Amino acid sequence: MPLTPYQALRLMINEKRLSIPVLNHARWLFVLAAVLILTGIGLRDPWPADEPRFALIAQEMAESGQWLFPLRAGELYPDKPPVFMWFMAFFISILGSVKLAFLLPSALCSLLTLFLIYDLAKRLWGPEEAIFAAGLLTFTLQFIVQAKSAQIDAMVSCWITMGCYGLLRFLLVDRQWRWYYLAFFFMGVGIITKGVGFLPVFLLPLHALFWFFSKDATRPNISFTETLRWLVGPIIMCGAIGLWLLPMLLAVDHSGMSALHEYRDNILFKQTVTRYADSWHHLKPFTYYLTNVIPALWLPLSLAIPFLIPCWYNAVKRKERAIAYPLFWIIIVVLFFSLSPGKRGVYILPALPMLALICAPFAKKLADNRYFVRLLWLIVMGISAVLALAGILGLIGIDFIAALENKYSVAPWLFLLFIGLAGIAVTLLTTRHNTRKAWPLFMCILWPLYSTWGYSLLNPVKTPESIYQNVQKVIGNQAATIALTGFSEQFILFSPYPVVHFGYHTPIQNQNAAAYNWMKAGEDARFILTDKRNVGRCFDNIKGQDVGYAHRTHWVLLSRSAMKPGCNVSAKGVTLYHYTPPQES
Repeated sequence: MPLTPYQALRLMINEKRLSIPVLNHARWLFVLAAVLILTGIGLRDPWPADEPRFALIAQEMAESGQWLFPLRAGELYPDKPPVFMWFMAFFISILGSVKLAFLLPSALCSLLTLFLIYDLAKRLWGPEEAIFAAGLLTFTLQFIVQAKSAQIDAMVSCWITMGCYGLLRFLLVDRQWRWYYLAFFFMGVGIITKGVGFLPVFLLPLHALFWFFSKDATRPNISFTETLRWLVGPIIMCGAIGLWLLPMLLAVDHSGMSALHEYRDNILFKQTVTRYADSWHHLKPFTYYLTNVIPALWLPLSLAIPFLIPCWYNAVKRKERAIAYPLFWIIIVVLFFSLSPGKRGVYILPALPMLALICAPFAKKLADNRYFVRLLWLIVMGISAVLALAGILGLIGIDFIAALENKYSVAPWLFLLFIGLAGIAVTLLTTRHNTRKAWPLFMCILWPLYSTWGYSLLNPVKTPESIYQNVQKVIGNQAATIALTGFSEQFILFSPYPVVHFGYHTPIQNQNAAAYNWMKAGEDARFILTDKRNVGRCFDNIKGQDVGYAHRTHWVLLSRSAMKPGCNVSAKGVTLYHYTPPQES
């Protein structure tokens, strides 16, 4: 029976009144997430291992206007496609500062991921479950760690989540084909960001299996027209890949340069199929993610998994596709990365948003489980107690703690004590009725303090600024060029001098030979900055000027006085790369 206008108006008023508290909670949650993620931007520089590399490449893109082929101080960088560096270079161009720009792509992508999970949960179950999904993801360790890091993984996780969002919305919510096509477009973007962007496609075999084994007699017959619609998705994905791939291939073919042909072959084959099937670094056992990554980095969701297995089992048994599809997809993703011999903890980050999604419908039940809540409270208390104890031992100068201070050149003891005492205070204030709030309150204290106080402690030891300060004391005000051997990218990014290097992967003995010949060939002020252990046989180590210890290395500055006369070395085949870092205003 249709509603009268008066009844419809009363229903709308009541629904609006009921939704206002939920809407306000959602707004405050996103404000809080933005504060946790964005705090600290502009307060630190790029840190090893990956951040200086990407920042250097992006800075060179913004400076040179050459965006198609990523360059590492003049040398082609074939390890990753350029999409992540494009975003970073865009913000560098707009803001004019690497320090302000380099964290923005990961931060903004993480906020978009958070919104996608919120919106999908809202459409699948309701506004309350949406808040739970977004809240669980916000307070998960690995999510915030990557949101505050300038690595590719937060961005590729965002594109993969967009792909999952589009497919799940198409399959489970409204069956509108635009979401299916959008999913494939972002899978293509994910592939040209970091190769694994295709992962959402595993949802389709799951959907096909569910459809095949369903006993529902009303299963639709797929027509020829609908079959064509399904096939358009992969075509759109190929089109998205082609936005970068086709211009790159055409440029390589028309260049006639062997270096660009090597770049093409490396990035299309070695860094994809070979890297997955026969990885040459980060080698870990099959169980690495289950034993070393998920238990700690996925807290508190990892702690919730044993308590939610019965809920998920019953949901799958009831054929609740909104739970079954993401659940089996998570298992496939973890298995996919476990099968590769090369493993890093960040590789499975794309599975984390989907885990938060399928935890959301049972969040209330989880919060009422006194065993889960008490265990999480004990974890907060344990972490806080360890931090406080470390701070106390460091302040009173216990020998083994002092040795750590000397080794890493940082004294964070007051910082650790403060965080530890704050965490203990949180646990004491939540001992009775608010035990479930201990973890989010602790995270709200930890991340802002780490992003301000922690950054100020770590930035001097995570960058080579102190090395270059010592170099400047030796060189003085004269115009000079520095050659780097056995270097990392941060030594180019932070250099106040024009830089020469001889190829990142060139064997060190060849770099030393090329550096000797380079220094001998010029009359201008030339110096070599290198690891003390890597000084070649053509230089006198005693005459090298010690310029400090950083990044687990003693660095020495070699001048012409350190050259041994009559040393004939060949550097045939070694390319010299010249780069002048721009000076930020």
